[in-house]
Amino acid sequence: MRIVCVGGGPAGLYFAIAAKRRDAGHDITVIERDPPGATYGWGIACRDSRNCLLDVLYHHDAQSARQVRAAAVLWQGRQVRLRGEQTGYLGHFGFGLSRATLLDILARRATELGVDVQHRRQVDDLSAFADADLVVASDGANSRTRQLYGEHFGTRVTVGRNRYIWLGTDKVFTDFTFAFEETPAGWIWLYAYPSSTGFSTCVVECSPETWEGLGFGSGDSADSVGQLEKIFEHVLDGHGLISQSRGEPARWLRFTQVYNQTWYHNNVVLMGDAAHTTHFTLGAGTKLAISDAVDLAQSLFKHSELSVALRAYDQRRRAALHPRQGASRTSMAWFEQVDRYLDHDVVDFSYAFSTRRGNQQPWRYQKHLASQIPALRAVQRRFNSGRRWYLAVRRGESALIPTKRTP
Repeated sequence: MRIVCVGGGPAGLYFAIAAKRRDAGHDITVIERDPPGATYGWGIACRDSRNCLLDVLYHHDAQSARQVRAAAVLWQGRQVRLRGEQTGYLGHFGFGLSRATLLDILARRATELGVDVQHRRQVDDLSAFADADLVVASDGANSRTRQLYGEHFGTRVTVGRNRYIWLGTDKVFTDFTFAFEETPAGWIWLYAYPSSTGFSTCVVECSPETWEGLGFGSGDSADSVGQLEKIFEHVLDGHGLISQSRGEPARWLRFTQVYNQTWYHNNVVLMGDAAHTTHFTLGAGTKLAISDAVDLAQSLFKHSELSVALRAYDQRRRAALHPRQGASRTSMAWFEQVDRYLDHDVVDFSYAFSTRRGNQQPWRYQKHLASQIPALRAVQRRFNSGRRWYLAVRRGESALIPTKRTP
């Protein structure tokens, strides 16, 4: 089958890998408009648990998974800081990874399998691919390919209320850190996690009122970054923020929610952010994109008739995404109304933060209170270390390879 993937992000590249591993006879081309190594954003973060991103990668291509795991940096827990004075602690552990590193690993692996990966090529229409059996639109939330057939896909795009900016820092965070600071213009908060050796990813978010009040709407990127460094000085321990990505300064954005009534039309199929988006506070975008890729590759392998394969993929993945997108909307709405919770002390606020996507059993609050006690938190971390070892062995990681930790 002659397949063209428009978009060389994680979805397009991993689909090419998964499809080639199932049928080496596929003729697959991945077309990316940017040069190698160029990417929006700094890093991705995922929890380490059953059916996490690492599990998916190891199950479907252990060779690239080992490289991803070797480049990943672990975070040990989660903490919530309020006004730079109080800290609340939450459970879970996971890993961060540079997005550029992930793309480099997947591009090299796809090339090894015989995929033609082309960079610096802009696709404005599909006329050049008239001979393709299948065109995969994996070109992101603002997909040009999807826009060509928007009425057929039933596309609905809305934007969130809050403003956010994606930055890096040379401050290495050992925990996934959420910091909320009050300014004369209102509240502003930061999400930070390690994403590569010596660097962390920082996402800063605030309401439009705070954004305007702090003058971010009228200043340039350098002014914004300098002001943010002062606001989060204690969290950053004096380290700076890095704005440059892809050779351009980071820009303030509003989250784009993408929904499609169907994910395929004739021989064009949507995948990843072109098909759906989930708010960055869920931290699930990369895993969902790669899960799309695996499902589509498996559908093509299982069904000889293209229309049947695309219909099966469409039905399964839209059903799987429905609860995720519901959780995404709930999480985004919580942060758009976060002011109503910020008069709580940090323990109650961090509990409200951790349960923002649904009600919890009463005993969970007691567990949360216990986790604020240093001795019990140390026991929990030792338990997490054992669980991390178990999950690594279960998915096939070598037990002899030492775990890379943030310093």
